[in-house]
Amino acid sequence: ASILDVDSSDRILSFLPLHHVFECTVGMLFSLYIGAERSFCEGIRHIIENLNEYKITFTSFVPAIYENMHKTILKNLEKEGKLEAVKKLMKDNKDKTMAEKKEIFKDIHNVFGGHIKLFVSGAAALEKEVEEDFRAWGVNLCQGYGLTETSPVVAIGNKKYHKTGSIGKCVPSDEVKLLDINKDGIGELAVKGPNVMLEYYENKEATEKVLKDGWFQTGDLARIDEDGYIFICGRKKSVIVLKNGKNIFPEEMETLINKEDGVEESFIFGKPISKDPNDIKIFVKIVYNKESFEGKTETEIKEYFNEKIKSINKTMPHYKAIRGIIISDKPLIKTTTNKIKREKNLEQIIKEL
Repeated sequence: ASILDVDSSDRILSFLPLHHVFECTVGMLFSLYIGAERSFCEGIRHIIENLNEYKITFTSFVPAIYENMHKTILKNLEKEGKLEAVKKLMKDNKDKTMAEKKEIFKDIHNVFGGHIKLFVSGAAALEKEVEEDFRAWGVNLCQGYGLTETSPVVAIGNKKYHKTGSIGKCVPSDEVKLLDINKDGIGELAVKGPNVMLEYYENKEATEKVLKDGWFQTGDLARIDEDGYIFICGRKKSVIVLKNGKNIFPEEMETLINKEDGVEESFIFGKPISKDPNDIKIFVKIVYNKESFEGKTETEIKEYFNEKIKSINKTMPHYKAIRGIIISDKPLIKTTTNKIKREKNLEQIIKEL
Protein backbone atom coordinates (compact mmCIF):
# COMPACT_ATOMS: atom_id res chain seq x y z
CA ALA A 1 0.00 0.00 0.00
CA SER A 2 2.93 2.37 0.63
CA ILE A 3 4.49 1.52 -2.75
CA LEU A 4 1.60 1.38 -5.21
CA ASP A 5 -0.38 4.43 -6.27
CA VAL A 6 -3.69 2.63 -5.66
CA ASP A 7 -6.48 3.77 -3.27
CA SER A 8 -10.21 3.48 -2.51
CA SER A 9 -11.14 5.10 -5.84
CA ASP A 10 -9.56 2.24 -7.77
CA ARG A 11 -11.11 -0.83 -9.38
CA ILE A 12 -9.07 -4.06 -9.23
CA LEU A 13 -9.53 -7.15 -11.42
CA SER A 14 -8.81 -10.43 -9.65
CA PHE A 15 -7.55 -13.01 -12.16
CA LEU A 16 -5.49 -15.80 -10.56
CA PRO A 17 -7.14 -18.42 -8.31
CA LEU A 18 -7.50 -17.19 -4.71
CA HIS A 19 -5.56 -20.15 -3.29
CA HIS A 20 -2.54 -18.57 -4.99
CA VAL A 21 -0.85 -16.46 -2.30
CA PHE A 22 -0.23 -13.48 -4.62
CA GLU A 23 -3.88 -13.25 -5.65
CA CYS A 24 -5.00 -13.78 -2.06
CA THR A 25 -2.88 -10.87 -0.78
CA VAL A 26 -2.71 -8.44 -3.72
CA GLY A 27 -5.99 -9.31 -5.42
CA MET A 28 -8.18 -9.69 -2.32
CA LEU A 29 -6.65 -8.58 1.03
CA PHE A 30 -4.99 -5.49 -0.48
CA SER A 31 -8.24 -4.31 -2.08
CA LEU A 32 -10.12 -4.82 1.22
CA TYR A 33 -7.38 -2.99 3.14
CA ILE A 34 -7.48 0.11 0.92
CA GLY A 35 -11.24 -0.06 0.30
CA ALA A 36 -10.98 -0.52 -3.46
CA GLU A 37 -13.63 -2.19 -5.63
CA ARG A 38 -12.72 -5.72 -6.72
CA SER A 39 -14.15 -7.69 -9.64
CA PHE A 40 -13.49 -11.32 -10.48
CA CYS A 41 -12.39 -12.16 -14.00
CA GLU A 42 -14.76 -14.58 -15.73
CA GLY A 43 -11.91 -16.48 -17.39
CA ILE A 44 -8.93 -16.03 -19.68
CA ARG A 45 -11.14 -15.47 -22.77
CA HIS A 46 -12.99 -12.63 -21.01
CA ILE A 47 -10.02 -10.54 -19.80
CA ILE A 48 -10.36 -7.67 -22.32
CA GLU A 49 -14.16 -7.71 -21.96
CA ASN A 50 -13.89 -7.54 -18.13
CA LEU A 51 -11.25 -4.75 -18.18
CA ASN A 52 -13.72 -2.69 -20.21
CA GLU A 53 -16.94 -3.72 -18.46
CA TYR A 54 -15.67 -3.05 -14.92
CA LYS A 55 -13.56 0.02 -15.87
CA ILE A 56 -10.50 -1.57 -14.23
CA THR A 57 -7.67 0.74 -13.09
CA PHE A 58 -5.22 -1.81 -11.60
CA THR A 59 -4.55 -5.49 -12.04
CA SER A 60 -1.77 -8.06 -12.08
CA PHE A 61 -1.35 -10.84 -14.64
CA VAL A 62 1.24 -13.45 -15.55
CA PRO A 63 3.55 -12.46 -18.49
CA ALA A 64 1.77 -14.72 -21.00
CA ILE A 65 -1.35 -12.50 -20.76
CA TYR A 66 0.58 -9.30 -21.56
CA GLU A 67 2.53 -11.08 -24.30
CA ASN A 68 -0.73 -12.22 -25.95
CA MET A 69 -2.23 -8.72 -25.63
CA HIS A 70 0.92 -7.26 -27.22
CA LYS A 71 0.86 -9.77 -30.09
CA THR A 72 -2.86 -9.09 -30.77
CA ILE A 73 -2.43 -5.29 -30.74
CA LEU A 74 0.50 -5.47 -33.21
CA LYS A 75 -1.40 -7.89 -35.50
CA ASN A 76 -4.47 -5.64 -35.54
CA LEU A 77 -2.37 -2.55 -36.26
CA GLU A 78 -0.69 -4.40 -39.14
CA LYS A 79 -4.07 -5.55 -40.49
CA GLU A 80 -5.31 -1.94 -40.42
CA GLY A 81 -2.11 -0.70 -42.09
CA LYS A 82 -1.22 1.47 -39.07
CA LEU A 83 1.76 -0.43 -37.64
CA GLU A 84 4.55 1.63 -39.24
CA ALA A 85 2.83 4.93 -38.36
CA VAL A 86 2.44 3.81 -34.72
CA LYS A 87 6.10 2.71 -34.56
CA LYS A 88 7.14 6.16 -35.84
CA LEU A 89 4.92 7.84 -33.22
CA MET A 90 6.51 5.67 -30.51
CA LYS A 91 10.00 6.71 -31.64
CA ASP A 92 9.14 10.42 -32.00
CA ASN A 93 7.47 10.60 -28.58
CA LYS A 94 9.81 8.40 -26.52
CA ASP A 95 10.82 11.31 -24.25
CA LYS A 96 7.25 12.44 -23.47
CA THR A 97 5.64 11.81 -20.07
CA MET A 98 3.42 8.75 -19.54
CA ALA A 99 0.36 11.05 -19.37
CA GLU A 100 1.25 12.62 -22.74
CA LYS A 101 1.85 9.21 -24.32
CA LYS A 102 -1.54 8.06 -23.00
CA GLU A 103 -3.21 10.84 -24.99
CA ILE A 104 -1.22 10.07 -28.15
CA PHE A 105 -2.01 6.33 -27.99
CA LYS A 106 -5.59 6.68 -26.75
CA ASP A 107 -6.86 3.97 -29.14
CA ILE A 108 -4.51 1.40 -27.58
CA HIS A 109 -5.59 2.44 -24.05
CA ASN A 110 -9.21 1.98 -25.10
CA VAL A 111 -8.47 -1.70 -25.83
CA PHE A 112 -7.99 -2.10 -22.03
CA GLY A 113 -11.03 0.06 -21.19
CA GLY A 114 -9.17 3.39 -21.09
CA HIS A 115 -8.85 3.54 -17.28
CA ILE A 116 -5.69 1.53 -16.53
CA LYS A 117 -3.36 3.26 -14.05
CA LEU A 118 -1.03 0.33 -13.44
CA PHE A 119 -0.42 -3.18 -14.77
CA VAL A 120 1.83 -5.49 -12.74
CA SER A 121 3.46 -8.60 -14.22
CA GLY A 122 4.65 -11.44 -11.99
CA ALA A 123 5.32 -15.20 -11.66
CA ALA A 124 7.87 -15.31 -14.52
CA ALA A 125 10.09 -13.03 -16.63
CA LEU A 126 8.36 -10.61 -18.98
CA GLU A 127 9.68 -10.16 -22.53
CA LYS A 128 11.72 -6.94 -22.75
CA GLU A 129 10.05 -5.85 -26.00
CA VAL A 130 6.56 -6.21 -24.46
CA GLU A 131 7.49 -4.09 -21.43
CA GLU A 132 9.13 -1.42 -23.63
CA ASP A 133 6.19 -1.20 -26.06
CA PHE A 134 3.53 -0.96 -23.35
CA ARG A 135 5.43 1.88 -21.71
CA ALA A 136 6.02 3.56 -25.09
CA TRP A 137 2.19 3.58 -25.43
CA GLY A 138 1.90 5.29 -22.03
CA VAL A 139 0.73 2.15 -20.21
CA ASN A 140 2.40 1.77 -16.78
CA LEU A 141 3.52 -1.86 -16.91
CA CYS A 142 5.90 -2.91 -14.11
CA GLN A 143 7.26 -6.21 -12.91
CA GLY A 144 6.99 -7.63 -9.41
CA TYR A 145 8.54 -10.63 -7.69
CA GLY A 146 7.70 -12.87 -4.78
CA LEU A 147 7.38 -16.40 -3.48
CA THR A 148 4.80 -18.28 -1.42
CA GLU A 149 7.42 -18.50 1.35
CA THR A 150 7.69 -14.68 1.51
CA SER A 151 3.93 -14.00 1.72
CA PRO A 152 4.65 -13.23 -1.25
CA VAL A 153 5.96 -9.82 -2.42
CA VAL A 154 9.72 -9.20 -2.18
CA ALA A 155 10.14 -6.48 -4.81
CA ILE A 156 7.97 -4.48 -7.17
CA GLY A 157 8.29 -1.63 -9.64
CA ASN A 158 5.87 1.30 -9.64
CA LYS A 159 5.09 4.57 -11.42
CA LYS A 160 8.11 6.29 -9.87
CA TYR A 161 10.69 3.49 -9.69
CA HIS A 162 11.11 1.56 -12.91
CA LYS A 163 13.89 0.06 -15.02
CA THR A 164 13.15 -2.17 -18.01
CA GLY A 165 13.86 -5.82 -17.20
CA SER A 166 13.94 -5.20 -13.44
CA ILE A 167 11.52 -6.55 -10.81
CA GLY A 168 11.91 -3.18 -9.09
CA LYS A 169 13.33 -2.49 -5.65
CA CYS A 170 13.01 -4.44 -2.42
CA VAL A 171 9.85 -3.62 -0.41
CA PRO A 172 10.46 -1.37 2.67
CA SER A 173 9.92 -4.15 5.25
CA ASP A 174 12.53 -6.47 3.69
CA GLU A 175 16.26 -6.81 3.18
CA VAL A 176 17.81 -8.60 0.21
CA LYS A 177 21.34 -9.79 -0.57
CA LEU A 178 23.13 -12.05 -3.05
CA LEU A 179 24.92 -15.26 -2.07
CA ASP A 180 27.88 -16.88 -3.88
CA ILE A 181 28.27 -14.02 -6.35
CA ASN A 182 30.09 -14.97 -9.58
CA LYS A 183 32.37 -12.81 -11.76
CA ASP A 184 29.32 -11.41 -13.60
CA GLY A 185 27.81 -10.12 -10.34
CA ILE A 186 25.14 -12.84 -10.32
CA GLY A 187 24.29 -14.71 -7.11
CA GLU A 188 21.39 -16.42 -5.36
CA LEU A 189 18.84 -13.94 -4.04
CA ALA A 190 18.21 -14.17 -0.28
CA VAL A 191 15.44 -12.32 1.62
CA LYS A 192 14.97 -11.35 5.26
CA GLY A 193 11.88 -9.74 6.78
CA PRO A 194 8.68 -10.21 8.81
CA ASN A 195 6.93 -11.69 5.76
CA VAL A 196 9.36 -14.64 5.52
CA MET A 197 7.75 -17.94 6.58
CA LEU A 198 8.54 -19.55 9.94
CA GLU A 199 9.03 -23.02 8.41
CA TYR A 200 7.73 -25.64 6.02
CA TYR A 201 5.05 -27.24 8.19
CA GLU A 202 6.49 -30.16 10.15
CA ASN A 203 9.39 -30.46 7.71
CA LYS A 204 12.56 -29.45 9.56
CA GLU A 205 14.92 -30.85 6.92
CA ALA A 206 13.36 -28.86 4.05
CA THR A 207 13.24 -25.72 6.22
CA GLU A 208 16.93 -25.93 7.14
CA LYS A 209 17.87 -26.15 3.45
CA VAL A 210 16.38 -22.74 2.66
CA LEU A 211 16.37 -20.77 5.95
CA LYS A 212 19.74 -19.68 7.35
CA ASP A 213 19.86 -17.11 10.22
CA GLY A 214 16.48 -15.72 9.13
CA TRP A 215 17.56 -15.37 5.49
CA PHE A 216 15.36 -17.22 3.01
CA GLN A 217 17.32 -18.56 0.03
CA THR A 218 14.98 -18.13 -2.93
CA GLY A 219 16.68 -20.44 -5.42
CA ASP A 220 16.59 -17.59 -7.96
CA LEU A 221 19.75 -16.12 -9.45
CA ALA A 222 19.86 -12.34 -9.66
CA ARG A 223 22.00 -9.25 -9.92
CA ILE A 224 21.41 -5.94 -8.12
CA ASP A 225 22.55 -2.70 -9.75
CA GLU A 226 24.04 0.36 -8.05
CA ASP A 227 20.56 1.95 -7.66
CA GLY A 228 19.13 -1.10 -5.88
CA TYR A 229 17.12 -2.44 -8.83
CA ILE A 230 16.94 -6.25 -8.87
CA PHE A 231 17.23 -8.25 -12.11
CA ILE A 232 16.28 -11.95 -12.04
CA CYS A 233 18.52 -14.10 -14.27
CA GLY A 234 16.93 -17.54 -13.82
CA ARG A 235 16.31 -20.41 -11.44
CA LYS A 236 19.42 -21.86 -9.78
CA LYS A 237 18.27 -25.45 -10.38
CA SER A 238 17.32 -24.70 -14.02
CA VAL A 239 20.79 -23.48 -15.01
CA ILE A 240 22.56 -25.78 -17.46
CA VAL A 241 26.28 -26.01 -16.71
CA LEU A 242 28.37 -26.94 -19.74
CA LYS A 243 31.65 -28.88 -19.74
CA ASN A 244 33.60 -25.63 -20.25
CA GLY A 245 32.03 -24.20 -17.06
CA LYS A 246 29.74 -21.79 -18.94
CA ASN A 247 26.22 -21.29 -17.57
CA ILE A 248 23.12 -21.36 -19.75
CA PHE A 249 19.94 -19.69 -18.46
CA PRO A 250 17.08 -21.53 -20.27
CA GLU A 251 14.50 -18.78 -19.66
CA GLU A 252 16.66 -16.23 -21.50
CA MET A 253 16.90 -18.43 -24.61
CA GLU A 254 13.23 -19.42 -24.50
CA THR A 255 12.24 -15.74 -24.60
CA LEU A 256 14.24 -15.39 -27.82
CA ILE A 257 12.64 -18.46 -29.47
CA ASN A 258 9.11 -17.53 -28.37
CA LYS A 259 9.31 -14.38 -30.51
CA GLU A 260 9.43 -16.43 -33.71
CA ASP A 261 6.25 -16.69 -35.81
CA GLY A 262 4.32 -19.89 -35.18
CA VAL A 263 5.89 -20.58 -31.76
CA GLU A 264 3.42 -20.98 -28.90
CA GLU A 265 6.09 -21.77 -26.28
CA SER A 266 9.49 -23.46 -25.97
CA PHE A 267 11.57 -25.45 -23.52
CA ILE A 268 15.38 -25.43 -23.45
CA PHE A 269 17.18 -28.42 -21.93
CA GLY A 270 20.64 -29.97 -21.82
CA LYS A 271 21.27 -33.39 -23.33
CA PRO A 272 24.48 -35.50 -23.08
CA ILE A 273 25.57 -36.39 -26.64
CA SER A 274 28.39 -38.83 -25.86
CA LYS A 275 29.32 -41.42 -23.23
CA ASP A 276 30.63 -38.55 -21.11
CA PRO A 277 27.61 -37.39 -19.02
CA ASN A 278 29.21 -33.92 -18.69
CA ASP A 279 29.39 -33.46 -22.46
CA ILE A 280 26.09 -31.57 -22.64
CA LYS A 281 24.64 -29.80 -25.66
CA ILE A 282 21.62 -27.52 -25.82
CA PHE A 283 18.34 -28.85 -27.24
CA VAL A 284 14.90 -27.25 -27.56
CA LYS A 285 11.32 -28.47 -27.60
CA ILE A 286 9.12 -26.12 -29.62
CA VAL A 287 5.34 -26.10 -29.22
CA TYR A 288 3.96 -24.70 -32.45
CA ASN A 289 0.63 -23.09 -33.32
CA LYS A 290 -1.38 -25.65 -35.31
CA GLU A 291 -3.38 -23.04 -37.21
CA SER A 292 -0.19 -21.38 -38.52
CA PHE A 293 0.91 -24.64 -40.18
CA GLU A 294 -2.36 -25.97 -41.56
CA GLY A 295 -1.72 -28.26 -44.53
CA LYS A 296 2.00 -28.64 -43.70
CA THR A 297 3.65 -31.99 -42.93
CA GLU A 298 5.65 -32.56 -39.75
CA THR A 299 8.85 -32.67 -41.87
CA GLU A 300 8.04 -29.26 -43.40
CA ILE A 301 7.28 -27.76 -39.99
CA LYS A 302 10.53 -29.12 -38.54
CA GLU A 303 12.50 -27.77 -41.51
CA TYR A 304 10.92 -24.33 -40.97
CA PHE A 305 12.03 -24.31 -37.32
CA ASN A 306 15.49 -25.68 -38.20
CA GLU A 307 16.04 -22.58 -40.34
CA LYS A 308 14.76 -20.29 -37.55
CA ILE A 309 17.10 -21.93 -34.99
CA LYS A 310 20.06 -21.61 -37.40
CA SER A 311 19.37 -17.86 -37.58
CA ILE A 312 19.12 -17.60 -33.77
CA ASN A 313 22.38 -19.55 -33.36
CA LYS A 314 24.19 -16.96 -35.47
CA THR A 315 23.30 -14.26 -32.95
CA MET A 316 24.69 -16.17 -29.94
CA PRO A 317 28.11 -17.32 -28.69
CA HIS A 318 29.10 -20.73 -30.10
CA TYR A 319 28.74 -22.53 -26.76
CA LYS A 320 25.05 -21.49 -26.53
CA ALA A 321 24.16 -22.92 -29.95
CA ILE A 322 21.07 -25.15 -30.08
CA ARG A 323 22.01 -28.57 -31.47
CA GLY A 324 18.66 -30.35 -31.69
CA ILE A 325 14.93 -29.68 -32.00
CA ILE A 326 11.80 -31.52 -30.95
CA ILE A 327 8.48 -30.17 -32.23
CA SER A 328 4.99 -30.69 -30.83
CA ASP A 329 1.53 -29.11 -30.92
CA LYS A 330 0.78 -30.24 -27.33
CA PRO A 331 1.25 -27.58 -24.60
CA LEU A 332 4.04 -27.86 -22.03
CA ILE A 333 3.18 -29.01 -18.50
CA LYS A 334 2.56 -25.89 -16.40
CA THR A 335 1.39 -24.73 -12.96
CA THR A 336 -1.92 -22.88 -12.38
CA THR A 337 0.02 -19.62 -12.75
CA ASN A 338 1.36 -20.67 -16.16
CA LYS A 339 4.92 -21.45 -14.99
CA ILE A 340 6.69 -24.24 -16.86
CA LYS A 341 7.22 -27.32 -14.68
CA ARG A 342 10.78 -27.94 -15.79
CA GLU A 343 11.35 -31.32 -14.13
CA LYS A 344 8.01 -32.77 -15.33
CA ASN A 345 8.63 -31.58 -18.91
CA LEU A 346 12.16 -33.01 -18.89
CA GLU A 347 10.83 -36.37 -17.65
CA GLN A 348 8.27 -36.39 -20.48
CA ILE A 349 10.92 -35.52 -23.09
CA ILE A 350 13.23 -38.30 -21.83
CA LYS A 351 10.34 -40.80 -22.15
CA GLU A 352 9.57 -39.61 -25.68
CA LEU A 353 13.24 -39.77 -26.73
